[in-house]
Amino acid sequence: MPTAARPDSAGSAPAGQQSILLFVAFIVFIDMMGIGLILPVMPSLIEGITGASIDRAAEIGGWLLFAYATMQFLFAPIIGGLSDRFGRRPVLLTTLFLLGLDYVIMAWAPALVWLFVGRIISGVMGASWAAANSCVADVAKPEERGKFFGILGGAGAMGFVIGPGIGGILGEYNDRLPFIAAAVLALVGTAVGILILKETLPQEKRRAFTIVRANPLGSLLQMSKTPLVIGFLAAIFILQLAAQAQIAVWAYWLIERFDWSKTQIGFSVVLFGILLALVQGGLVGRLIGRIGERRTAYFGLMFGIPAYLTFAFAPNDWFVYVGIVVGAASGFAFPAMQQMMSNRISEDAQGELQGAIASTVSLTSIVGPVMMTAVFGAYADQQGLYFPGAPFLVGAGLMLVSILVYAATARRHYSA
Repeated sequence: MPTAARPDSAGSAPAGQQSILLFVAFIVFIDMMGIGLILPVMPSLIEGITGASIDRAAEIGGWLLFAYATMQFLFAPIIGGLSDRFGRRPVLLTTLFLLGLDYVIMAWAPALVWLFVGRIISGVMGASWAAANSCVADVAKPEERGKFFGILGGAGAMGFVIGPGIGGILGEYNDRLPFIAAAVLALVGTAVGILILKETLPQEKRRAFTIVRANPLGSLLQMSKTPLVIGFLAAIFILQLAAQAQIAVWAYWLIERFDWSKTQIGFSVVLFGILLALVQGGLVGRLIGRIGERRTAYFGLMFGIPAYLTFAFAPNDWFVYVGIVVGAASGFAFPAMQQMMSNRISEDAQGELQGAIASTVSLTSIVGPVMMTAVFGAYADQQGLYFPGAPFLVGAGLMLVSILVYAATARRHYSA
């Protein structure tokens, strides 16, 4: 359903290590900006290629997300395992370069089948999230990992701040322009990375690559040996499944419910990105330091339900902004849970952990878009009950379940 930081936000990390993490955050920023660039134009691009109505385009968009997420689910453990074996640098740079080539394919795509090809390749290359987050475990102190996970999350949010806004503007001229811009960003990021990025995983901390562990089932079985980790992965799965209500149908819902333009849609994502970057890139580390990682996760999770209910029953488009503000506070939860999990896994398996997290998130993106767009299509087609906010009501219910799973796991298995 995956944050530029000020130099002083890196806290007590040595200067060299701080610069490495800031550049990894820059790579995440470029990666997520490229994804954000294309979000506002996907509905009209699908409509233009297929001639489908907006509700049908939403369903096709759901299947495109399904293809993307399936590849991430399958390849995130492989990418994480490869980064544990060969290091983070070659994995990050190779995937970013191939992602740039993929955007070129999508900019050219003359038919729907080529959009699917592009989304499949994007899913494989987008699994580099595991390697990027593993850099945090390589460099940061255990008690500071949540802060740095937040910085990377904030970098992704900042990519969404700039990406959709620019994508919405470019899309007003041509639906293909955002893909060209995304390709340029990824390729330039690769070139800069070749010159600047240093390796974070020393040879003595690497482990052999084995496909038995480097697959979704194998990595999850490995994580199940640590009860807190597997419990939090379950909570994250439900949390991210709820988030698909927003990820999968956001643009379609705003068009159907409030007749928003591409620019308005783009800047709604910009607002959410600014707030999420503030929460994850600047505030989560401070909150963890003040109230602890366990309570920080609780604090963030509690904001999900009111946000989704606000979207579901919004009487006018001003309530969209209210929901965005409330929902951004839920960004405290994920980095805090990442820190608790990372601190319970050995140093040579951090890539494996991040791959398992990425696979878990990707699994929700396999199930979620099809589920949420189907709910949207069923209640936005003027037949029977008309309630285009229905996916957000489903999301609120899922958030309640996620809170209960997190609470039960933390109560039984957490110790400071």
